[in-house]
Amino acid sequence: MRVHFIAIGGSAMHNLALALHHKGETVSGSDDAIFEPSKSRLKKYDLLPEEMGWFSNKITSELDAVILGMHAKPDNPELLKAQELGLKIYSYPEFLYEHSKEKTRVVIGGSHGKTTITSMILHVLHYHNLEVDFMVGAQLDGFDTMVHLTKENDFMLLEGDEYLSSAIDRRPKFHLYKANIALLSGIAWDHINVFPTFENYKEQFQVFVDTMINGSMLVYNEEDPIVAEVAENATKPTRKHPYQTPEYFIEDGETYLVTPEGDMPIEVFGKHNLNNLAGAKWVCQHMGVDEEGFYEAISTFKGASKRLEKIAETKSTTVYKDFAHSPSKVVATTQAVKEQFPKRKLIACLELHTYSSLNAEFLKHYKNTLDEADEAVVFYSPEAVAIKKLEEVDAKDIEAAFQHPNLKIYTNPQSFQEYLKNQDYKNTTLLLMSSGNYGGLDFDTIDGFLD
Repeated sequence: MRVHFIAIGGSAMHNLALALHHKGETVSGSDDAIFEPSKSRLKKYDLLPEEMGWFSNKITSELDAVILGMHAKPDNPELLKAQELGLKIYSYPEFLYEHSKEKTRVVIGGSHGKTTITSMILHVLHYHNLEVDFMVGAQLDGFDTMVHLTKENDFMLLEGDEYLSSAIDRRPKFHLYKANIALLSGIAWDHINVFPTFENYKEQFQVFVDTMINGSMLVYNEEDPIVAEVAENATKPTRKHPYQTPEYFIEDGETYLVTPEGDMPIEVFGKHNLNNLAGAKWVCQHMGVDEEGFYEAISTFKGASKRLEKIAETKSTTVYKDFAHSPSKVVATTQAVKEQFPKRKLIACLELHTYSSLNAEFLKHYKNTLDEADEAVVFYSPEAVAIKKLEEVDAKDIEAAFQHPNLKIYTNPQSFQEYLKNQDYKNTTLLLMSSGNYGGLDFDTIDGFLD
Protein backbone atom coordinates (compact mmCIF):
# COMPACT_ATOMS: atom_id res chain seq x y z
CA MET A 1 0.00 0.00 0.00
CA ARG A 2 0.93 3.63 -0.57
CA VAL A 3 -0.37 5.63 2.41
CA HIS A 4 -0.15 9.39 2.98
CA PHE A 5 -0.60 11.01 6.41
CA ILE A 6 -2.05 14.50 6.65
CA ALA A 7 -0.64 15.75 10.02
CA ILE A 8 1.94 12.97 10.43
CA GLY A 9 3.64 14.59 13.44
CA GLY A 10 0.99 13.85 16.08
CA SER A 11 1.68 11.39 18.86
CA ALA A 12 -0.78 8.80 17.57
CA MET A 13 -0.31 9.60 13.87
CA HIS A 14 3.47 9.25 13.78
CA ASN A 15 3.28 5.97 15.66
CA LEU A 16 0.79 4.62 13.12
CA ALA A 17 3.07 5.83 10.32
CA LEU A 18 6.00 3.96 11.90
CA ALA A 19 3.88 0.83 12.37
CA LEU A 20 2.88 0.80 8.68
CA HIS A 21 6.48 1.43 7.63
CA HIS A 22 7.64 -1.53 9.75
CA LYS A 23 4.86 -3.60 8.17
CA GLY A 24 6.35 -2.89 4.72
CA GLU A 25 3.94 -0.25 3.41
CA THR A 26 5.09 2.87 1.53
CA VAL A 27 4.47 5.85 3.82
CA SER A 28 4.59 9.61 3.20
CA GLY A 29 3.27 12.56 5.19
CA SER A 30 2.95 16.28 5.79
CA ASP A 31 2.57 18.64 8.73
CA ASP A 32 2.97 22.34 9.49
CA ALA A 33 5.02 21.69 12.67
CA ILE A 34 6.57 18.54 14.16
CA PHE A 35 8.06 18.39 17.64
CA GLU A 36 10.07 15.86 19.64
CA PRO A 37 10.00 12.93 20.02
CA SER A 38 7.97 12.57 16.80
CA LYS A 39 10.57 14.48 14.79
CA SER A 40 13.54 12.26 15.64
CA ARG A 41 11.55 9.05 15.38
CA LEU A 42 10.24 9.92 11.91
CA LYS A 43 13.69 11.08 10.78
CA LYS A 44 15.27 7.79 11.90
CA TYR A 45 13.17 5.92 9.33
CA ASP A 46 13.33 8.63 6.63
CA LEU A 47 9.67 9.53 7.11
CA LEU A 48 10.18 13.15 8.20
CA PRO A 49 8.78 15.58 5.58
CA GLU A 50 11.55 17.52 3.82
CA GLU A 51 9.63 20.76 4.28
CA MET A 52 6.96 21.82 6.76
CA GLY A 53 3.59 22.79 5.35
CA TRP A 54 0.76 21.42 3.24
CA PHE A 55 1.41 20.54 -0.40
CA SER A 56 -1.48 19.47 -2.61
CA ASN A 57 0.96 18.04 -5.19
CA LYS A 58 1.77 15.26 -2.70
CA ILE A 59 -1.75 13.94 -3.23
CA THR A 60 -1.96 11.84 -6.39
CA SER A 61 -4.20 9.09 -7.74
CA GLU A 62 -1.39 6.60 -7.03
CA LEU A 63 -2.17 6.72 -3.29
CA ASP A 64 -4.15 3.78 -1.89
CA ALA A 65 -5.19 5.64 1.25
CA VAL A 66 -4.98 9.00 3.01
CA ILE A 67 -5.07 9.10 6.83
CA LEU A 68 -6.34 12.38 8.27
CA GLY A 69 -5.21 13.54 11.71
CA MET A 70 -7.20 15.70 14.15
CA HIS A 71 -4.69 18.53 13.72
CA ALA A 72 -5.73 19.06 10.07
CA LYS A 73 -8.58 21.48 9.34
CA PRO A 74 -11.49 20.88 6.91
CA ASP A 75 -9.97 23.36 4.42
CA ASN A 76 -6.54 21.67 4.41
CA PRO A 77 -5.30 21.81 0.78
CA GLU A 78 -4.11 18.19 0.84
CA LEU A 79 -7.49 17.03 2.16
CA LEU A 80 -9.33 19.05 -0.50
CA LYS A 81 -7.15 17.50 -3.21
CA ALA A 82 -7.77 13.98 -1.85
CA GLN A 83 -11.51 14.64 -1.86
CA GLU A 84 -11.32 16.02 -5.40
CA LEU A 85 -9.54 12.87 -6.61
CA GLY A 86 -12.01 10.62 -4.81
CA LEU A 87 -9.27 8.90 -2.76
CA LYS A 88 -10.08 6.71 0.22
CA ILE A 89 -9.74 8.98 3.28
CA TYR A 90 -9.57 7.39 6.71
CA SER A 91 -9.58 8.92 10.15
CA TYR A 92 -7.04 7.33 12.51
CA PRO A 93 -9.63 5.04 14.20
CA GLU A 94 -11.27 4.17 10.87
CA PHE A 95 -7.97 2.87 9.57
CA LEU A 96 -7.35 0.82 12.72
CA TYR A 97 -10.79 -0.77 12.37
CA GLU A 98 -10.19 -1.52 8.71
CA HIS A 99 -6.92 -3.23 9.64
CA SER A 100 -8.52 -5.26 12.46
CA LYS A 101 -12.00 -6.08 11.18
CA GLU A 102 -11.12 -9.78 10.83
CA LYS A 103 -9.47 -9.88 14.27
CA THR A 104 -10.87 -10.02 17.80
CA ARG A 105 -10.95 -6.37 18.89
CA VAL A 106 -10.38 -5.63 22.57
CA VAL A 107 -11.26 -2.00 23.39
CA ILE A 108 -10.42 -0.30 26.70
CA GLY A 109 -12.65 2.73 27.34
CA GLY A 110 -13.27 5.19 30.15
CA SER A 111 -12.66 8.80 31.17
CA HIS A 112 -9.65 7.72 33.18
CA GLY A 113 -7.40 4.68 33.51
CA LYS A 114 -7.65 3.46 29.91
CA THR A 115 -3.98 4.06 29.05
CA THR A 116 -2.83 2.36 32.25
CA ILE A 117 -5.17 -0.63 31.79
CA THR A 118 -4.17 -1.06 28.15
CA SER A 119 -0.51 -0.84 29.20
CA MET A 120 -1.01 -3.42 31.96
CA ILE A 121 -2.60 -5.86 29.54
CA LEU A 122 0.18 -5.36 27.00
CA HIS A 123 2.83 -5.83 29.68
CA VAL A 124 1.28 -9.12 30.81
CA LEU A 125 0.90 -10.45 27.26
CA HIS A 126 4.46 -9.40 26.40
CA TYR A 127 5.76 -11.09 29.57
CA HIS A 128 4.18 -14.37 28.43
CA ASN A 129 5.32 -13.94 24.80
CA LEU A 130 1.76 -13.61 23.51
CA GLU A 131 1.80 -11.47 20.37
CA VAL A 132 -1.10 -9.09 19.63
CA ASP A 133 -1.65 -6.04 17.46
CA PHE A 134 -2.17 -2.92 19.56
CA MET A 135 -2.61 0.82 19.89
CA VAL A 136 -1.88 2.45 23.26
CA GLY A 137 -1.68 6.11 24.27
CA ALA A 138 1.73 6.09 26.00
CA GLN A 139 5.23 4.85 25.34
CA LEU A 140 5.98 1.61 27.20
CA ASP A 141 9.24 -0.04 28.24
CA GLY A 142 10.01 -2.91 25.90
CA PHE A 143 7.93 -1.55 23.00
CA ASP A 144 9.38 0.47 20.10
CA THR A 145 6.10 2.07 19.07
CA MET A 146 2.66 2.78 20.53
CA VAL A 147 1.09 1.06 17.51
CA HIS A 148 1.85 -2.44 16.22
CA LEU A 149 0.13 -4.00 13.19
CA THR A 150 0.52 -7.45 11.61
CA LYS A 151 -1.40 -9.71 9.26
CA GLU A 152 -1.15 -12.80 11.44
CA ASN A 153 -2.05 -11.81 15.03
CA ASP A 154 -5.53 -12.83 16.20
CA PHE A 155 -6.17 -9.98 18.68
CA MET A 156 -6.15 -6.20 18.29
CA LEU A 157 -5.91 -4.34 21.63
CA LEU A 158 -7.12 -0.73 21.35
CA GLU A 159 -7.18 2.16 23.79
CA GLY A 160 -10.68 3.55 23.23
CA ASP A 161 -10.51 7.35 23.23
CA GLU A 162 -13.85 9.19 23.38
CA TYR A 163 -12.50 12.29 21.60
CA LEU A 164 -13.46 13.08 17.99
CA SER A 165 -12.00 11.13 15.06
CA SER A 166 -11.07 13.92 12.63
CA ALA A 167 -12.10 17.34 11.31
CA ILE A 168 -14.52 15.69 8.89
CA ASP A 169 -15.60 12.83 11.15
CA ARG A 170 -17.09 14.09 14.42
CA ARG A 171 -17.72 10.65 15.90
CA PRO A 172 -15.77 9.70 19.03
CA LYS A 173 -12.92 7.36 18.12
CA PHE A 174 -14.14 4.42 20.18
CA HIS A 175 -17.48 4.36 18.35
CA LEU A 176 -15.67 3.06 15.27
CA TYR A 177 -13.98 -0.02 16.74
CA LYS A 178 -16.99 -2.39 17.15
CA ALA A 179 -15.53 -4.23 20.13
CA ASN A 180 -15.67 -7.99 20.63
CA ILE A 181 -14.36 -7.50 24.18
CA ALA A 182 -14.65 -4.13 25.92
CA LEU A 183 -13.80 -2.62 29.29
CA LEU A 184 -15.27 0.51 30.90
CA SER A 185 -13.20 1.95 33.75
CA GLY A 186 -14.98 5.17 34.73
CA ILE A 187 -17.14 8.00 33.44
CA ALA A 188 -16.39 11.56 34.60
CA TRP A 189 -17.27 14.57 32.45
CA ASP A 190 -14.42 15.70 30.19
CA HIS A 191 -13.86 17.43 26.81
CA ILE A 192 -16.54 20.03 27.50
CA ASN A 193 -15.62 21.90 24.29
CA VAL A 194 -17.10 18.94 22.41
CA PHE A 195 -19.59 17.51 24.92
CA PRO A 196 -21.26 20.55 26.51
CA THR A 197 -23.28 18.65 29.15
CA PHE A 198 -22.59 15.62 31.31
CA GLU A 199 -25.58 13.81 29.80
CA ASN A 200 -24.19 14.40 26.31
CA TYR A 201 -20.80 13.05 27.44
CA LYS A 202 -22.37 10.00 29.14
CA GLU A 203 -24.33 9.28 25.97
CA GLN A 204 -21.06 8.64 24.10
CA PHE A 205 -20.39 5.65 26.35
CA GLN A 206 -23.92 4.36 25.84
CA VAL A 207 -23.35 4.56 22.08
CA PHE A 208 -20.00 2.78 22.56
CA VAL A 209 -21.58 -0.29 24.16
CA ASP A 210 -24.29 -0.18 21.49
CA THR A 211 -21.59 -0.46 18.80
CA MET A 212 -20.24 -3.68 20.30
CA ILE A 213 -20.62 -6.91 18.33
CA ASN A 214 -23.67 -9.05 19.15
CA GLY A 215 -22.68 -11.69 21.70
CA SER A 216 -19.65 -9.70 22.85
CA MET A 217 -18.23 -9.42 26.37
CA LEU A 218 -18.16 -6.33 28.62
CA VAL A 219 -15.89 -5.92 31.65
CA TYR A 220 -16.80 -2.93 33.84
CA ASN A 221 -15.91 -1.14 37.07
CA GLU A 222 -18.92 -1.68 39.31
CA GLU A 223 -17.61 0.87 41.84
CA ASP A 224 -18.48 3.66 39.38
CA PRO A 225 -22.30 4.02 39.50
CA ILE A 226 -22.49 5.68 36.05
CA VAL A 227 -20.42 2.89 34.48
CA ALA A 228 -22.57 0.29 36.24
CA GLU A 229 -25.73 1.92 34.86
CA VAL A 230 -24.38 2.00 31.30
CA ALA A 231 -23.14 -1.59 31.54
CA GLU A 232 -26.29 -3.02 33.04
CA ASN A 233 -28.43 -1.39 30.31
CA ALA A 234 -26.17 -2.62 27.48
CA THR A 235 -27.88 -5.17 25.21
CA LYS A 236 -25.13 -6.13 22.72
CA PRO A 237 -22.78 -7.93 25.15
CA THR A 238 -24.17 -11.26 26.37
CA ARG A 239 -21.47 -11.73 29.01
CA LYS A 240 -20.77 -9.03 31.60
CA HIS A 241 -18.03 -9.16 34.23
CA PRO A 242 -18.04 -6.48 36.96
CA TYR A 243 -14.80 -5.81 38.85
CA GLN A 244 -13.84 -3.84 41.94
CA THR A 245 -10.70 -2.70 43.75
CA PRO A 246 -8.87 -5.75 45.13
CA GLU A 247 -7.61 -6.04 48.69
CA TYR A 248 -4.21 -4.44 49.27
CA PHE A 249 -2.11 -2.84 52.00
CA ILE A 250 0.87 -0.49 52.27
CA GLU A 251 3.95 -1.15 54.37
CA ASP A 252 7.00 1.15 54.52
CA GLY A 253 6.05 2.92 51.28
CA GLU A 254 5.48 -0.34 49.37
CA THR A 255 2.11 -1.62 48.16
CA TYR A 256 1.20 -5.29 48.56
CA LEU A 257 -1.59 -6.96 46.62
CA VAL A 258 -3.45 -9.71 48.47
CA THR A 259 -3.66 -12.71 46.11
CA PRO A 260 -4.59 -16.42 46.43
CA GLU A 261 -0.84 -17.15 46.25
CA GLY A 262 -0.07 -14.75 49.12
CA ASP A 263 0.77 -11.07 49.60
CA MET A 264 2.62 -9.78 46.53
CA PRO A 265 4.63 -6.54 46.31
CA ILE A 266 3.85 -4.48 43.20
CA GLU A 267 5.49 -1.47 41.58
CA VAL A 268 2.32 0.62 41.00
CA PHE A 269 0.25 2.05 43.83
CA GLY A 270 -2.97 3.86 44.69
CA LYS A 271 -6.57 2.65 44.82
CA HIS A 272 -7.16 3.90 41.29
CA ASN A 273 -4.27 1.82 39.91
CA LEU A 274 -5.33 -1.25 41.89
CA ASN A 275 -8.81 -0.87 40.45
CA ASN A 276 -7.28 -0.66 36.97
CA LEU A 277 -5.31 -3.82 37.71
CA ALA A 278 -8.50 -5.73 38.56
CA GLY A 279 -10.02 -4.80 35.21
CA ALA A 280 -6.84 -5.73 33.34
CA LYS A 281 -6.86 -9.15 35.01
CA TRP A 282 -10.34 -9.95 33.68
CA VAL A 283 -9.38 -8.95 30.12
CA CYS A 284 -6.12 -10.92 30.23
CA GLN A 285 -8.01 -14.02 31.30
CA HIS A 286 -10.12 -13.71 28.16
CA MET A 287 -6.98 -13.29 26.05
CA GLY A 288 -5.36 -16.48 27.28
CA VAL A 289 -3.57 -15.64 30.56
CA ASP A 290 -4.81 -17.34 33.73
CA GLU A 291 -4.92 -15.63 37.13
CA GLU A 292 -1.61 -17.06 38.36
CA GLY A 293 0.12 -16.01 35.14
CA PHE A 294 -1.36 -12.52 35.43
CA TYR A 295 -0.05 -11.99 38.97
CA GLU A 296 3.40 -13.23 38.02
CA ALA A 297 3.62 -10.74 35.17
CA ILE A 298 1.94 -7.70 36.74
CA SER A 299 4.36 -7.68 39.69
CA THR A 300 7.00 -6.22 37.32
CA PHE A 301 4.76 -3.56 35.73
CA LYS A 302 6.17 -0.10 36.51
CA GLY A 303 3.48 2.02 34.85
CA ALA A 304 2.91 3.85 31.60
CA SER A 305 4.88 6.97 30.68
CA LYS A 306 3.64 10.08 32.57
CA ARG A 307 1.21 7.99 34.66
CA LEU A 308 2.51 8.35 38.22
CA GLU A 309 5.98 8.12 36.76
CA LYS A 310 8.83 8.42 39.26
CA ILE A 311 11.27 10.99 37.85
CA ALA A 312 13.57 11.69 40.82
CA GLU A 313 14.31 10.25 44.26
CA THR A 314 16.52 10.65 47.32
CA LYS A 315 16.35 8.85 50.68
CA SER A 316 13.62 11.15 51.97
CA THR A 317 12.11 12.58 48.77
CA THR A 318 10.28 11.21 45.75
CA VAL A 319 9.10 13.17 42.70
CA TYR A 320 6.29 11.93 40.47
CA LYS A 321 5.04 13.20 37.13
CA ASP A 322 1.46 12.43 36.17
CA PHE A 323 -0.79 13.19 33.19
CA ALA A 324 -3.72 14.01 35.51
CA HIS A 325 -5.71 17.09 34.52
CA SER A 326 -9.44 16.32 34.90
CA PRO A 327 -10.91 16.65 38.42
CA SER A 328 -11.43 12.89 38.88
CA LYS A 329 -7.84 12.15 37.87
CA VAL A 330 -6.42 14.91 40.07
CA VAL A 331 -8.18 13.70 43.21
CA ALA A 332 -7.33 10.02 42.55
CA THR A 333 -3.66 10.76 41.91
CA THR A 334 -3.26 13.08 44.89
CA GLN A 335 -4.94 10.59 47.24
CA ALA A 336 -2.78 7.73 45.92
CA VAL A 337 0.48 9.57 46.60
CA LYS A 338 -0.60 10.68 50.09
CA GLU A 339 -1.72 7.15 50.96
CA GLN A 340 1.64 5.74 49.82
CA PHE A 341 3.68 8.22 51.88
CA PRO A 342 1.33 9.37 54.70
CA LYS A 343 4.10 10.68 56.97
CA ARG A 344 5.69 12.90 54.33
CA LYS A 345 4.71 16.42 53.34
CA LEU A 346 2.96 16.37 49.97
CA ILE A 347 3.45 19.25 47.55
CA ALA A 348 0.94 18.79 44.72
CA CYS A 349 1.32 20.98 41.61
CA LEU A 350 -1.36 21.11 38.93
CA GLU A 351 -1.16 22.84 35.56
CA LEU A 352 -4.51 23.90 34.14
CA HIS A 353 -3.73 23.23 30.50
CA THR A 354 -6.71 21.70 28.67
CA TYR A 355 -9.77 23.50 27.30
CA SER A 356 -11.96 22.06 30.07
CA SER A 357 -9.58 22.89 32.93
CA LEU A 358 -9.22 26.52 31.77
CA ASN A 359 -12.96 27.03 31.42
CA ALA A 360 -14.23 29.45 34.09
CA GLU A 361 -17.54 27.60 34.45
CA PHE A 362 -15.89 24.15 34.65
CA LEU A 363 -13.41 25.26 37.35
CA LYS A 364 -15.94 24.59 40.12
CA HIS A 365 -15.55 20.84 39.47
CA TYR A 366 -12.04 21.07 40.98
CA LYS A 367 -13.45 21.77 44.45
CA ASN A 368 -11.47 19.83 47.11
CA THR A 369 -9.49 17.86 44.51
CA LEU A 370 -6.17 18.90 46.11
CA ASP A 371 -7.28 18.48 49.73
CA GLU A 372 -4.80 15.66 50.40
CA ALA A 373 -1.89 17.97 49.63
CA ASP A 374 -0.14 19.84 52.43
CA GLU A 375 0.86 22.48 49.90
CA ALA A 376 -1.11 22.94 46.68
CA VAL A 377 0.11 24.83 43.63
CA VAL A 378 -1.91 25.71 40.53
CA PHE A 379 -0.13 26.96 37.41
CA TYR A 380 -1.85 28.30 34.32
CA SER A 381 -1.00 30.51 31.37
CA PRO A 382 -3.26 33.53 30.69
CA GLU A 383 -1.98 33.33 27.10
CA ALA A 384 -3.37 29.79 26.81
CA VAL A 385 -6.76 31.07 27.98
CA ALA A 386 -6.64 33.78 25.31
CA ILE A 387 -5.53 31.36 22.55
CA LYS A 388 -8.42 29.05 23.40
CA LYS A 389 -10.73 32.13 23.31
CA LEU A 390 -12.08 31.40 26.77
CA GLU A 391 -13.46 33.72 29.40
CA GLU A 392 -10.59 35.16 31.42
CA VAL A 393 -9.86 33.47 34.75
CA ASP A 394 -7.93 35.00 37.63
CA ALA A 395 -6.46 33.97 40.97
CA LYS A 396 -9.71 34.64 42.83
CA ASP A 397 -11.59 32.27 40.50
CA ILE A 398 -9.03 29.52 41.15
CA GLU A 399 -9.00 30.09 44.92
CA ALA A 400 -12.79 29.91 45.00
CA ALA A 401 -12.78 26.73 42.91
CA PHE A 402 -10.15 24.68 44.77
CA GLN A 403 -10.87 25.96 48.28
CA HIS A 404 -7.49 24.79 49.57
CA PRO A 405 -6.20 26.57 52.69
CA ASN A 406 -2.58 26.55 51.50
CA LEU A 407 -2.87 27.26 47.77
CA LYS A 408 -0.27 29.07 45.66
CA ILE A 409 -1.04 30.25 42.12
CA TYR A 410 1.51 30.95 39.40
CA THR A 411 1.10 32.26 35.86
CA ASN A 412 4.79 32.92 35.14
CA PRO A 413 6.93 29.84 34.28
CA GLN A 414 10.12 31.32 35.77
CA SER A 415 8.41 32.19 39.06
CA PHE A 416 7.01 28.66 39.29
CA GLN A 417 10.43 27.13 38.66
CA GLU A 418 11.96 29.39 41.31
CA TYR A 419 9.33 28.15 43.74
CA LEU A 420 10.32 24.55 43.00
CA LYS A 421 14.04 25.29 43.37
CA ASN A 422 13.62 27.01 46.73
CA GLN A 423 11.67 24.29 48.56
CA ASP A 424 13.08 22.18 51.37
CA TYR A 425 12.36 18.68 50.10
CA LYS A 426 13.42 16.74 53.18
CA ASN A 427 10.72 14.15 54.01
CA THR A 428 8.60 15.37 51.08
CA THR A 429 6.79 13.98 48.06
CA LEU A 430 6.51 16.29 45.04
CA LEU A 431 3.70 15.56 42.59
CA LEU A 432 3.68 17.34 39.20
CA MET A 433 0.36 16.90 37.39
CA SER A 434 -0.03 18.21 33.86
CA SER A 435 -0.70 17.31 30.25
CA GLY A 436 1.77 20.11 29.40
CA ASN A 437 5.12 21.25 30.84
CA TYR A 438 4.34 24.29 33.03
CA GLY A 439 5.43 26.74 30.34
CA GLY A 440 8.79 25.08 29.63
CA LEU A 441 9.84 23.11 32.72
CA ASP A 442 12.54 20.53 31.88
CA PHE A 443 11.49 17.54 33.97
CA ASP A 444 14.98 16.03 33.60
CA THR A 445 16.39 18.83 35.78
CA ILE A 446 14.09 18.17 38.74
CA ASP A 447 16.61 15.97 40.58
CA GLY A 448 18.89 19.03 40.75
CA PHE A 449 16.27 20.82 42.87
CA LEU A 450 16.51 18.12 45.56
CA ASP A 451 20.19 18.72 46.47
